[in-house]
Amino acid sequence: MYNYHTLPNGIRIVHLQNNSPVTHAGVHIGVGSRDELQPSRHGMAHFIEHTLFKGTSHRKAYHIQNRIDGVGGELNAFTTKEETCVYASTLSEHLERSIELFADLLFCATFPQAEIEREREVVIEEINSYRDYPAEQIFDDFEELLYEDHPLAHNILGSQRNIRRFDTAQLLDFVATYYVPSNITIAVVGKNDFRQVVRLCTKYFADQKERAVDLQREKPIPRPTFSRTVHHRTHQAHVVVGCTSYNLYDQRRATMALLSNIVGGPAMNSLLNTAIRERHGFCYTIESQYTPLTDTGVFTIYAGVEVAAADRYIELLQRELKKICTTPINDRALRKAAKQLCTQMAISSEGGLNEMQSIGKSLLRYDHVDTLEEMQRDIANVSPHDLMQTAAETLHPDNLSYLIFQ
Repeated sequence: MYNYHTLPNGIRIVHLQNNSPVTHAGVHIGVGSRDELQPSRHGMAHFIEHTLFKGTSHRKAYHIQNRIDGVGGELNAFTTKEETCVYASTLSEHLERSIELFADLLFCATFPQAEIEREREVVIEEINSYRDYPAEQIFDDFEELLYEDHPLAHNILGSQRNIRRFDTAQLLDFVATYYVPSNITIAVVGKNDFRQVVRLCTKYFADQKERAVDLQREKPIPRPTFSRTVHHRTHQAHVVVGCTSYNLYDQRRATMALLSNIVGGPAMNSLLNTAIRERHGFCYTIESQYTPLTDTGVFTIYAGVEVAAADRYIELLQRELKKICTTPINDRALRKAAKQLCTQMAISSEGGLNEMQSIGKSLLRYDHVDTLEEMQRDIANVSPHDLMQTAAETLHPDNLSYLIFQ
Protein backbone atom coordinates (compact mmCIF):
# COMPACT_ATOMS: atom_id res chain seq x y z
CA MET A 1 0.00 0.00 0.00
CA TYR A 2 1.39 3.38 -1.02
CA ASN A 3 1.28 6.29 1.42
CA TYR A 4 1.12 9.87 0.15
CA HIS A 5 1.71 13.30 1.61
CA THR A 6 2.12 16.75 0.07
CA LEU A 7 4.07 19.44 1.91
CA PRO A 8 2.51 22.94 1.98
CA ASN A 9 5.08 24.11 -0.59
CA GLY A 10 3.99 21.47 -3.11
CA ILE A 11 6.68 18.78 -2.72
CA ARG A 12 4.99 15.38 -3.02
CA ILE A 13 5.99 12.31 -1.02
CA VAL A 14 5.27 8.64 -1.70
CA HIS A 15 6.23 5.82 0.68
CA LEU A 16 6.07 2.05 0.56
CA GLN A 17 6.77 0.13 3.75
CA ASN A 18 8.40 -3.28 3.70
CA ASN A 19 10.47 -5.46 6.03
CA SER A 20 13.87 -4.93 4.45
CA PRO A 21 16.71 -3.61 6.62
CA VAL A 22 17.71 -1.42 3.66
CA THR A 23 15.86 1.79 2.83
CA HIS A 24 16.01 3.29 -0.65
CA ALA A 25 15.19 6.99 -0.87
CA GLY A 26 15.32 9.37 -3.79
CA VAL A 27 14.26 12.73 -5.11
CA HIS A 28 12.93 13.08 -8.65
CA ILE A 29 13.12 16.48 -10.32
CA GLY A 30 11.04 16.94 -13.46
CA VAL A 31 13.81 18.35 -15.62
CA GLY A 32 15.99 16.62 -18.18
CA SER A 33 17.90 17.18 -21.37
CA ARG A 34 14.79 18.18 -23.36
CA ASP A 35 14.51 21.27 -21.15
CA GLU A 36 17.88 22.62 -22.33
CA LEU A 37 16.15 24.87 -24.84
CA GLN A 38 19.21 26.81 -26.01
CA PRO A 39 21.92 24.89 -27.90
CA SER A 40 24.50 26.40 -25.54
CA ARG A 41 22.80 24.53 -22.67
CA HIS A 42 22.81 21.06 -24.22
CA GLY A 43 24.29 18.68 -21.65
CA MET A 44 23.65 20.97 -18.68
CA ALA A 45 21.10 18.82 -16.82
CA HIS A 46 23.50 15.88 -16.85
CA PHE A 47 26.49 18.08 -15.94
CA ILE A 48 24.55 19.40 -12.96
CA GLU A 49 23.84 15.83 -11.89
CA HIS A 50 27.62 15.37 -11.67
CA THR A 51 28.49 18.67 -10.01
CA LEU A 52 25.70 18.65 -7.41
CA PHE A 53 28.03 16.45 -5.36
CA LYS A 54 30.99 18.82 -5.59
CA GLY A 55 30.09 21.26 -2.84
CA THR A 56 27.28 22.98 -0.98
CA SER A 57 27.21 25.94 1.37
CA HIS A 58 27.54 23.41 4.21
CA ARG A 59 29.85 20.72 2.82
CA LYS A 60 32.83 20.11 0.56
CA ALA A 61 32.78 17.28 -1.98
CA TYR A 62 34.52 14.82 0.36
CA HIS A 63 32.00 15.39 3.13
CA ILE A 64 29.07 14.93 0.72
CA GLN A 65 30.28 11.52 -0.42
CA ASN A 66 31.29 10.45 3.08
CA ARG A 67 27.85 11.33 4.46
CA ILE A 68 26.42 8.16 2.90
CA ASP A 69 29.55 6.13 2.12
CA GLY A 70 30.66 6.54 5.72
CA VAL A 71 27.79 4.38 6.96
CA GLY A 72 28.19 1.80 4.18
CA GLY A 73 25.46 3.23 1.96
CA GLU A 74 25.42 4.14 -1.71
CA LEU A 75 24.75 7.59 -3.17
CA ASN A 76 24.11 8.08 -6.88
CA ALA A 77 22.13 9.99 -9.51
CA PHE A 78 20.99 9.79 -13.12
CA THR A 79 19.56 12.04 -15.82
CA THR A 80 17.06 11.21 -18.54
CA LYS A 81 15.44 13.36 -21.20
CA GLU A 82 12.69 14.38 -18.77
CA GLU A 83 13.92 13.73 -15.20
CA THR A 84 16.86 13.99 -12.86
CA CYS A 85 17.05 11.66 -9.87
CA VAL A 86 19.34 11.69 -6.83
CA TYR A 87 19.05 8.62 -4.63
CA ALA A 88 20.65 6.77 -1.74
CA SER A 89 20.46 3.27 -0.28
CA THR A 90 21.29 2.85 3.42
CA LEU A 91 20.30 0.85 6.44
CA SER A 92 16.90 2.07 7.58
CA GLU A 93 18.36 3.72 10.68
CA HIS A 94 20.23 6.17 8.42
CA LEU A 95 17.25 7.49 6.45
CA GLU A 96 17.64 10.94 8.01
CA ARG A 97 21.13 11.22 6.56
CA SER A 98 19.71 10.67 3.07
CA ILE A 99 16.81 13.10 3.40
CA GLU A 100 18.95 15.85 4.92
CA LEU A 101 21.63 15.40 2.27
CA PHE A 102 19.08 15.55 -0.56
CA ALA A 103 17.85 18.92 0.68
CA ASP A 104 21.41 20.21 0.97
CA LEU A 105 22.29 19.09 -2.56
CA LEU A 106 19.14 20.39 -4.24
CA PHE A 107 18.93 23.78 -2.57
CA CYS A 108 22.43 24.62 -1.33
CA ALA A 109 24.75 23.38 -4.08
CA THR A 110 27.41 26.01 -4.86
CA PHE A 111 29.05 24.49 -7.97
CA PRO A 112 32.56 25.69 -7.10
CA GLN A 113 34.42 26.72 -10.24
CA ALA A 114 37.51 24.70 -9.31
CA GLU A 115 35.40 21.55 -8.98
CA ILE A 116 33.65 22.32 -12.28
CA GLU A 117 37.04 22.45 -14.00
CA ARG A 118 37.94 19.00 -12.68
CA GLU A 119 34.56 17.48 -13.46
CA ARG A 120 34.63 18.71 -17.06
CA GLU A 121 37.29 16.12 -17.86
CA VAL A 122 35.29 13.35 -16.17
CA VAL A 123 32.19 14.08 -18.28
CA ILE A 124 34.24 14.48 -21.46
CA GLU A 125 35.76 11.06 -20.83
CA GLU A 126 32.23 9.73 -20.34
CA ILE A 127 31.30 11.15 -23.77
CA ASN A 128 34.41 9.59 -25.34
CA SER A 129 33.75 6.25 -23.67
CA TYR A 130 30.18 6.27 -24.91
CA ARG A 131 31.33 6.78 -28.48
CA ASP A 132 33.37 3.58 -28.21
CA TYR A 133 30.13 1.60 -27.93
CA PRO A 134 28.15 1.83 -31.19
CA ALA A 135 25.44 -0.43 -29.73
CA GLU A 136 24.64 2.43 -27.34
CA GLN A 137 25.45 5.45 -29.50
CA ILE A 138 23.11 4.28 -32.26
CA PHE A 139 20.06 4.92 -30.06
CA ASP A 140 21.01 8.57 -29.55
CA ASP A 141 21.68 9.00 -33.24
CA PHE A 142 18.36 7.36 -34.07
CA GLU A 143 16.43 9.72 -31.78
CA GLU A 144 18.32 12.67 -33.22
CA LEU A 145 16.90 11.75 -36.63
CA LEU A 146 13.48 10.81 -35.24
CA TYR A 147 13.03 14.18 -33.46
CA GLU A 148 15.00 16.36 -35.83
CA ASP A 149 15.22 20.03 -34.73
CA HIS A 150 13.32 19.31 -31.50
CA PRO A 151 14.79 19.41 -27.95
CA LEU A 152 14.24 15.65 -27.67
CA ALA A 153 16.72 15.16 -30.51
CA HIS A 154 19.91 16.08 -28.68
CA ASN A 155 21.63 13.53 -26.50
CA ILE A 156 21.75 13.70 -22.72
CA LEU A 157 25.54 14.02 -22.36
CA GLY A 158 25.85 17.10 -24.56
CA SER A 159 28.93 18.12 -26.53
CA GLN A 160 32.53 18.55 -25.42
CA ARG A 161 32.33 22.17 -26.55
CA ASN A 162 29.43 22.92 -24.20
CA ILE A 163 30.95 20.98 -21.30
CA ARG A 164 34.07 23.14 -21.54
CA ARG A 165 32.00 26.36 -21.36
CA PHE A 166 29.62 25.77 -18.43
CA ASP A 167 30.29 27.94 -15.39
CA THR A 168 28.96 28.38 -11.87
CA ALA A 169 26.48 31.13 -12.72
CA GLN A 170 24.88 29.12 -15.55
CA LEU A 171 24.44 26.04 -13.37
CA LEU A 172 22.95 28.03 -10.49
CA ASP A 173 20.49 29.70 -12.88
CA PHE A 174 19.37 26.33 -14.30
CA VAL A 175 18.84 24.87 -10.83
CA ALA A 176 16.96 27.96 -9.63
CA THR A 177 14.62 27.66 -12.63
CA TYR A 178 13.76 23.96 -12.40
CA TYR A 179 14.61 22.66 -8.90
CA VAL A 180 11.44 24.04 -7.36
CA PRO A 181 8.98 22.34 -4.95
CA SER A 182 6.16 21.83 -7.45
CA ASN A 183 8.60 19.94 -9.71
CA ILE A 184 9.97 17.57 -7.03
CA THR A 185 8.84 14.26 -5.59
CA ILE A 186 10.42 12.25 -2.77
CA ALA A 187 10.10 8.47 -2.75
CA VAL A 188 11.02 6.14 0.12
CA VAL A 189 10.89 2.33 0.17
CA GLY A 190 11.87 0.60 3.40
CA LYS A 191 10.70 -0.46 6.83
CA ASN A 192 10.64 3.10 8.18
CA ASP A 193 7.28 4.26 9.48
CA PHE A 194 5.42 6.69 7.21
CA ARG A 195 5.09 9.22 10.02
CA GLN A 196 8.88 9.28 10.32
CA VAL A 197 9.24 9.81 6.57
CA VAL A 198 6.81 12.77 6.63
CA ARG A 199 8.52 14.23 9.70
CA LEU A 200 11.97 14.09 8.11
CA CYS A 201 10.79 15.51 4.77
CA THR A 202 8.99 18.30 6.60
CA LYS A 203 12.07 19.04 8.71
CA TYR A 204 14.42 19.40 5.76
CA PHE A 205 12.23 20.42 2.81
CA ALA A 206 9.30 22.44 4.17
CA ASP A 207 11.24 25.72 4.41
CA GLN A 208 11.53 25.95 0.63
CA LYS A 209 9.10 28.52 -0.75
CA GLU A 210 6.28 27.41 -2.99
CA ARG A 211 7.02 28.17 -6.64
CA ALA A 212 5.60 26.96 -9.94
CA VAL A 213 8.00 25.58 -12.51
CA ASP A 214 8.09 27.13 -15.96
CA LEU A 215 8.43 24.11 -18.25
CA GLN A 216 8.27 25.26 -21.86
CA ARG A 217 7.89 21.91 -23.58
CA GLU A 218 6.63 21.77 -27.15
CA LYS A 219 5.12 18.58 -28.44
CA PRO A 220 7.22 17.15 -31.28
CA ILE A 221 5.59 17.14 -34.70
CA PRO A 222 5.58 13.94 -36.81
CA ARG A 223 8.58 13.61 -39.12
CA PRO A 224 8.87 11.64 -42.37
CA THR A 225 10.30 8.16 -42.00
CA PHE A 226 13.98 7.73 -42.85
CA SER A 227 16.51 5.06 -43.72
CA ARG A 228 20.18 5.83 -43.11
CA THR A 229 23.37 3.82 -43.23
CA VAL A 230 26.40 5.22 -41.42
CA HIS A 231 29.84 3.70 -41.91
CA HIS A 232 31.56 2.77 -38.63
CA ARG A 233 34.61 0.66 -37.98
CA THR A 234 32.69 -2.17 -36.38
CA HIS A 235 32.86 -5.94 -36.61
CA GLN A 236 29.11 -6.24 -37.09
CA ALA A 237 26.20 -4.16 -38.33
CA HIS A 238 24.18 -2.46 -35.61
CA VAL A 239 20.58 -1.91 -36.70
CA VAL A 240 17.87 0.14 -35.00
CA VAL A 241 14.36 0.13 -36.44
CA GLY A 242 11.62 2.15 -34.81
CA CYS A 243 9.12 4.99 -34.68
CA THR A 244 7.41 7.44 -32.37
CA SER A 245 4.68 5.92 -30.22
CA TYR A 246 2.16 6.59 -27.44
CA ASN A 247 2.87 8.99 -24.59
CA LEU A 248 2.65 8.45 -20.84
CA TYR A 249 -1.00 9.47 -20.68
CA ASP A 250 -2.31 7.47 -23.64
CA GLN A 251 -4.73 4.67 -22.79
CA ARG A 252 -2.94 2.43 -25.30
CA ARG A 253 0.24 2.54 -23.24
CA ALA A 254 -0.40 -0.86 -21.62
CA THR A 255 -1.15 -2.43 -25.01
CA MET A 256 2.08 -1.02 -26.43
CA ALA A 257 4.10 -2.32 -23.48
CA LEU A 258 2.64 -5.79 -23.96
CA LEU A 259 3.22 -5.65 -27.71
CA SER A 260 6.86 -4.67 -27.23
CA ASN A 261 7.35 -7.53 -24.80
CA ILE A 262 5.83 -10.02 -27.25
CA VAL A 263 7.92 -8.73 -30.14
CA GLY A 264 11.33 -8.47 -28.48
CA GLY A 265 11.11 -8.69 -24.72
CA PRO A 266 13.79 -10.22 -22.48
CA ALA A 267 12.38 -13.76 -22.61
CA MET A 268 13.92 -16.26 -24.99
CA ASN A 269 10.51 -17.00 -26.50
CA SER A 270 9.94 -13.48 -27.86
CA LEU A 271 8.73 -13.37 -31.46
CA LEU A 272 11.91 -11.96 -32.96
CA ASN A 273 14.27 -14.01 -30.83
CA THR A 274 12.51 -17.17 -31.98
CA ALA A 275 12.07 -16.20 -35.63
CA ILE A 276 15.42 -14.54 -36.30
CA ARG A 277 17.99 -15.63 -33.74
CA GLU A 278 16.92 -19.22 -33.12
CA ARG A 279 15.62 -20.07 -36.59
CA HIS A 280 18.23 -18.28 -38.70
CA GLY A 281 21.11 -17.61 -36.29
CA PHE A 282 21.56 -14.07 -37.59
CA CYS A 283 22.24 -12.32 -34.29
CA TYR A 284 23.24 -12.75 -30.68
CA THR A 285 21.13 -9.86 -29.39
CA ILE A 286 17.73 -8.76 -30.66
CA GLU A 287 15.41 -6.76 -28.44
CA SER A 288 12.64 -4.19 -28.53
CA GLN A 289 12.04 -1.29 -26.19
CA TYR A 290 9.12 1.08 -25.62
CA THR A 291 9.78 4.33 -23.76
CA PRO A 292 6.77 6.59 -23.16
CA LEU A 293 7.42 10.29 -22.50
CA THR A 294 5.07 13.09 -21.47
CA ASP A 295 3.96 13.99 -25.00
CA THR A 296 5.39 11.27 -27.21
CA GLY A 297 6.98 7.85 -27.01
CA VAL A 298 9.73 5.87 -28.71
CA PHE A 299 9.59 2.27 -29.89
CA THR A 300 12.78 0.61 -31.12
CA ILE A 301 14.03 -2.80 -32.18
CA TYR A 302 17.79 -3.31 -31.95
CA ALA A 303 19.92 -6.11 -33.35
CA GLY A 304 23.60 -6.71 -33.97
CA VAL A 305 24.10 -8.84 -37.09
CA GLU A 306 26.84 -9.82 -39.52
CA VAL A 307 27.39 -7.04 -42.03
CA ALA A 308 26.70 -9.39 -44.94
CA ALA A 309 23.41 -10.47 -43.34
CA ALA A 310 22.00 -6.98 -42.64
CA ASP A 311 19.75 -6.77 -45.70
CA ARG A 312 18.40 -10.27 -45.18
CA TYR A 313 17.79 -9.52 -41.50
CA ILE A 314 15.66 -6.49 -42.40
CA GLU A 315 13.64 -8.58 -44.86
CA LEU A 316 12.92 -11.18 -42.18
CA LEU A 317 12.11 -8.47 -39.64
CA GLN A 318 9.60 -6.80 -41.96
CA ARG A 319 7.97 -10.15 -42.69
CA GLU A 320 7.50 -10.95 -39.00
CA LEU A 321 6.17 -7.49 -38.20
CA LYS A 322 3.64 -7.63 -41.04
CA LYS A 323 2.31 -10.87 -39.56
CA ILE A 324 1.61 -9.36 -36.17
CA CYS A 325 0.00 -6.32 -37.84
CA THR A 326 -2.46 -8.41 -39.84
CA THR A 327 -2.99 -11.66 -37.92
CA PRO A 328 -4.73 -11.57 -34.52
CA ILE A 329 -2.92 -13.43 -31.78
CA ASN A 330 -5.03 -16.25 -30.32
CA ASP A 331 -6.46 -15.86 -26.82
CA ARG A 332 -4.29 -18.57 -25.30
CA ALA A 333 -1.07 -17.05 -26.60
CA LEU A 334 -2.17 -13.57 -25.53
CA ARG A 335 -2.96 -14.68 -21.99
CA LYS A 336 0.40 -16.42 -21.79
CA ALA A 337 2.19 -13.28 -22.99
CA ALA A 338 0.25 -11.09 -20.52
CA LYS A 339 1.13 -13.41 -17.64
CA GLN A 340 4.78 -13.35 -18.68
CA LEU A 341 4.90 -9.52 -18.66
CA CYS A 342 3.08 -9.34 -15.32
CA THR A 343 5.59 -11.76 -13.81
CA GLN A 344 8.50 -9.67 -15.11
CA MET A 345 6.94 -6.58 -13.51
CA ALA A 346 6.49 -8.40 -10.22
CA ILE A 347 10.12 -9.55 -10.21
CA SER A 348 11.29 -6.00 -10.96
CA SER A 349 9.21 -4.56 -8.11
CA GLU A 350 10.86 -6.99 -5.68
CA GLY A 351 13.99 -4.88 -5.90
CA GLY A 352 13.50 -1.96 -3.51
CA LEU A 353 15.70 0.39 -5.53
CA ASN A 354 13.74 -0.24 -8.75
CA GLU A 355 10.48 0.20 -6.87
CA MET A 356 11.59 3.48 -5.32
CA GLN A 357 12.66 4.92 -8.67
CA SER A 358 9.45 3.75 -10.32
CA ILE A 359 7.07 5.22 -7.76
CA GLY A 360 8.98 8.50 -7.57
CA LYS A 361 8.65 8.95 -11.33
CA SER A 362 4.99 7.87 -11.30
CA LEU A 363 4.13 10.41 -8.63
CA LEU A 364 5.96 13.11 -10.58
CA ARG A 365 4.08 12.37 -13.80
CA TYR A 366 0.66 11.05 -12.72
CA ASP A 367 0.35 12.43 -9.18
CA HIS A 368 -0.36 8.85 -8.02
CA VAL A 369 1.14 5.37 -8.28
CA ASP A 370 -0.70 2.42 -9.78
CA THR A 371 -0.39 -0.73 -7.73
CA LEU A 372 1.08 -3.84 -9.30
CA GLU A 373 -2.41 -5.34 -9.30
CA GLU A 374 -3.82 -2.35 -11.20
CA MET A 375 -1.07 -2.54 -13.82
CA GLN A 376 -1.58 -6.28 -14.20
CA ARG A 377 -5.32 -5.70 -14.65
CA ASP A 378 -4.68 -3.21 -17.46
CA ILE A 379 -2.46 -5.72 -19.22
CA ALA A 380 -4.93 -8.56 -18.72
CA ASN A 381 -7.67 -6.44 -20.33
CA VAL A 382 -5.79 -6.13 -23.63
CA SER A 383 -7.67 -7.99 -26.37
CA PRO A 384 -6.29 -9.60 -29.56
CA HIS A 385 -7.99 -6.82 -31.56
CA ASP A 386 -6.31 -4.14 -29.39
CA LEU A 387 -2.95 -5.73 -29.93
CA MET A 388 -3.31 -6.05 -33.71
CA GLN A 389 -4.63 -2.49 -34.08
CA THR A 390 -1.76 -1.07 -32.03
CA ALA A 391 0.70 -3.13 -34.08
CA ALA A 392 -0.79 -1.79 -37.32
CA GLU A 393 -0.44 1.80 -36.06
CA THR A 394 3.18 1.45 -35.01
CA LEU A 395 4.94 -1.69 -36.25
CA HIS A 396 3.93 -1.83 -39.89
CA PRO A 397 7.10 -1.51 -42.00
CA ASP A 398 5.69 1.54 -43.78
CA ASN A 399 5.64 3.39 -40.44
CA LEU A 400 9.19 2.49 -39.40
CA SER A 401 12.51 4.28 -39.76
CA TYR A 402 15.90 2.58 -40.05
CA LEU A 403 19.42 3.42 -38.90
CA ILE A 404 22.34 1.09 -39.60
CA PHE A 405 25.94 1.35 -38.38
CA GLN A 406 28.25 -0.84 -40.46
